[in-house]
Amino acid sequence: MKGQILKIFKREKRIVSGEALSSELGVSRVSIWKHVRKLQELGYNIIATTTGYRLIDSIDALFPWEFPDRESKIHFFPKVTSTMDVAGEFARKGCSHFTVIIAGCQKKGRGRLKRIWHSSEGGLYFTIVLRPQIPPVLSLRLNFAASLVLAQLLRQMFCIDAMVKWPNDILVNNRKISGMLSEIEAESDMVSFLNIGFGINVNNDPAAKEPAATSLRCILGKKISRKQLLSEFLDKFESYINNVNLDNVIPEWKKYTITLNRRVKVVTSHDISEGVAIDVDENGTLILELADGSIKKVIYGDCFHI
Repeated sequence: MKGQILKIFKREKRIVSGEALSSELGVSRVSIWKHVRKLQELGYNIIATTTGYRLIDSIDALFPWEFPDRESKIHFFPKVTSTMDVAGEFARKGCSHFTVIIAGCQKKGRGRLKRIWHSSEGGLYFTIVLRPQIPPVLSLRLNFAASLVLAQLLRQMFCIDAMVKWPNDILVNNRKISGMLSEIEAESDMVSFLNIGFGINVNNDPAAKEPAATSLRCILGKKISRKQLLSEFLDKFESYINNVNLDNVIPEWKKYTITLNRRVKVVTSHDISEGVAIDVDENGTLILELADGSIKKVIYGDCFHI
C-alpha cells in the first residue's frame, strides 16, 4: 500500500486528496492517513494540507516498495549483524530464488576469512539468495558473474575505471570499492542454495578504518542513489545468470581483471603463498607460478597485489 501511495504521488506531482487516494486504492481514508503518517516517520517529505497530501521529494530508501517489480522478494532491515546471517536463515526456511536481504548497516559485517567489513551508514549492504540447478563445482562461476556485472555497471553508470581483483573485489584506482562473500549448501551433489553478499562503498567514507578503500561519493564528489544502483544491478545480474552460458563467465571476467600477470600473495585458512598469478581456470581457481617454478592452484582466499 505504501508503494502504491508513493506511486500516485510521483505520478500526480501535486496535492492529492485523501478521498482520491481512498477511491483509487479501495481502502478507507483512515487507512490512507495511517500509511502516510508511517511514510513521514520513515523520512519521506510528505506535506499534509487541508485538501490532501503532496510528496515534496523522495529519499534514497531501500524499502521493498521502492522496488515494485521485486517487492515480494525484497527484505529490508535498518540494522542487522550481517545480511549473510539473515539470508542463511531465510534460505534454510525455503525462501525463493533471488530473494534479497538488505541492511541499512551491519553490526558484524564480514568478509573473506572472517575479516571485518566495516558497514557504516551510507554504504550498500545486501545478500542475494540463489538456487541454481548446478553442481557445487560450478558455483564459483556465479560469484565471478556477480563481480563482472557489477564492474561493468559501475563503468556504465559512473564512467569510472572499475576493475576486478581475484576473486571478487572491485577496485577503482587500486582502491577497494566493493567486496563480496559467498556461502553455499549442497545436497546430493547439487547446490541447495548459494548466498552472495555484497558490500559496496557508496555514500560512506571507509578510508578512516580502511586506508586502501574508497567510495563512489569520494570518487565522484557527489551523493549517489543507492536505490538506483541496486535496482540496476539486480536487473542486470538476474538477466545475466538467466541468459548467459556460465562457460563464458571467466573469459569475460579476465578482460576486467588487474590480478593476472603480477606478483601476488594469497592467504587461505591453511597457508600463505606468493607467486605470479598466471591464469584463472574455467571454474575460478587462481593459478600461481611460485618462485621455484612450480605451479599451485588456489580455489579460494584473500589476494594481495605485491
